[in-house]
Amino acid sequence: MTNTTVGELSEGKLLERIFPRLDPGTPLVGPGDDAAVISAPDARTVISIDTLVQDQDFRLTWASGYGSTGFDVGWKSAAQNLSDINAMGAVPTSLVVSLTLPAETLVSWVEDLADGLNAAIRQLGASRCSVVGGDLGRGKAIVVTAAVTGDLQGRDPVRRSGAKTGDVVAVGGVLGQAAAGLALLEDSRSEAALPDSLRSLVHRQSRPRPPLILGPAASASGATAMMDISDGLVRDGRRLAEASGVSIDYEDAALRGFANELSEASAHLGVNAMEWVLGGGEDHGLLACFPDGTELPEGFVGVGRVLNGGGVSVDGIQPGTSGWDHFER
Repeated sequence: MTNTTVGELSEGKLLERIFPRLDPGTPLVGPGDDAAVISAPDARTVISIDTLVQDQDFRLTWASGYGSTGFDVGWKSAAQNLSDINAMGAVPTSLVVSLTLPAETLVSWVEDLADGLNAAIRQLGASRCSVVGGDLGRGKAIVVTAAVTGDLQGRDPVRRSGAKTGDVVAVGGVLGQAAAGLALLEDSRSEAALPDSLRSLVHRQSRPRPPLILGPAASASGATAMMDISDGLVRDGRRLAEASGVSIDYEDAALRGFANELSEASAHLGVNAMEWVLGGGEDHGLLACFPDGTELPEGFVGVGRVLNGGGVSVDGIQPGTSGWDHFER
């Protein structure tokens, strides 16, 4: 049955292959009805949505020869959505997933995607979350859209707009690793020949690991502003600065530590690692601001200051790297 395609099954039969692979969690009403019902103990619900499109956000076969598995795409879909809830200081409580699939898609690939969704939720620590429903459709390319809900646990959401002059700017998680992994995937040399130390960066791109424990920790520590780093430290920093009416000045020396971790990939591809650190997204770490003097939660590293004015700089100089934009060329 490994060569069976989705076009050979009915929608109901395909769902019968997917549902048993998902942890049911504890929704009040789960998959199988017209809609799911989940509890909302805080009386407020945080919600976000993200989409992965074939050949835009992932490739089934990369220039390096690496093939994106369904597990990779399922994991990444879950991770980027869970990260958005994390960035509000909340904890994830449910996912609903919509799949658009060409008829020739292998059923085994879709089963693998369900496994990836489930594994990411469990392994990233979203213990209150599960896939509670979704939708299936037919199309010319694979599209995975997931919507996620979260619980604020009695705290106010940490928004982008609260940074104050004098705040410490901090990063939770890693920087540049997913971008380095993307560059390795797009490199025409064979991924199979990479040493394990570089292959781990490919996995950081295909299966990012947002630090879900850090969002609620930052909220509890009084973070004034926070956001998910999905499009690069420079671009996302500008977004936070604009929302707060301030400027952000990163410290080159503080960012060098992240770049040094990428020295092997930098030498292999002939790329300045700081380009990945400043412009690469999809590690899905956190960019947060804390009042001066606050003890940063474990897992955060101070990387700069909030100043008067607008925009983003590094040691007072505007960086040339812009970051990712879906519609910019």
